[in-house]
Amino acid sequence: MTTAIRSVASRSRFSRHALSVSFGLLAGLSSLPARAADQITFVSQGGAYQKAQTVAILDPAARKLGITINQDSIPDAWPVIKSQVASGTPTWDVVDVPTSYCLRGGEQGLIEKLDVSKIPNAAAMPEAYRSPYSIAYEFYSSVLAYSLKKYSSGAAPNSWADFWDVKKFPGRRALRNHPLATLEAALMADGVASDQLYPLDVDRAFKKLEEIKPAITVWWTSGAQSAQLLNDGEVDMVMAWNGRVSALASEGAKVAYTYNQGVLQSTSLCILKNAPNRETAVQFLNEAVDPLLQANLPLHIDYGPANPKAFDAGVIKADRAVQLPSGPENTRKQALMSYAWWASPAGEAAEKRWVAFMQK
Repeated sequence: MTTAIRSVASRSRFSRHALSVSFGLLAGLSSLPARAADQITFVSQGGAYQKAQTVAILDPAARKLGITINQDSIPDAWPVIKSQVASGTPTWDVVDVPTSYCLRGGEQGLIEKLDVSKIPNAAAMPEAYRSPYSIAYEFYSSVLAYSLKKYSSGAAPNSWADFWDVKKFPGRRALRNHPLATLEAALMADGVASDQLYPLDVDRAFKKLEEIKPAITVWWTSGAQSAQLLNDGEVDMVMAWNGRVSALASEGAKVAYTYNQGVLQSTSLCILKNAPNRETAVQFLNEAVDPLLQANLPLHIDYGPANPKAFDAGVIKADRAVQLPSGPENTRKQALMSYAWWASPAGEAAEKRWVAFMQK
């Protein structure tokens, strides 16, 4: 059994490679031979990320289950999830999306509630990594990255307090134009411990952001932009996604980052309400978070497995584990984002307040 991508798209975090990979796999479009019960349609964000998960997880899972995994890719699945479910005849089964989509979708009747007893690999994962509607699938981090041309490795910023300290660490700065992770960073800069962030003190976070706002040169809107700002020397330090910075470093750029006080974030798997192949989709979810298949993912891309047992599978070497956002040592240094809080009314209000903050 095999997998095949059948549509083309990109996503901000993975957009650089999306079109080339997806077009390359369009040749795989063909009639789908499997019976309905022997197949699912899986949707992800395209690009290098979807190519990596195809090799590491999707193809092995398809072979083990004896099913065909048809693939779509799209930069933002949320509008399509809503329209497909509203139609009463969704064609997608499983989506790999920001965890908040699964939670909000569950509350709005767009996502199936999961019976974790039928997904034993997920049941063995930490409770914080799953919800009634989702299972964490991979991790990435919002980290403090900096230019080694500006700061030597022995005198580089190492915390959000350092990022906020414009006297001790002069230089141009950039933050993401989005409240997720940014509010968490502001609170850690103000002395809140990484494991005491939630529920977020939103007033305190915005007050701290007002301090640093005059020193922010750019509020970036895409992962590619954040990396380019650092690579081009337009800023000296930036909040960025770890994979973007590690890609620059591997190409020889004089950049580095720290996982200290990073914000550990995930995408998750969830199943559309009334998906056409629900039982097979549940079987797939179990395989997708199998420790051995999860351990395969970082062999192909700089994102970390969501199942901690992947680090015990004998696949990820110690020198690789220390590079990954969900590596045991790095996990202990970071804050785990609470998507449940961000999906709550308080989280939605914070997102709306962000717009007003940026317009001031």
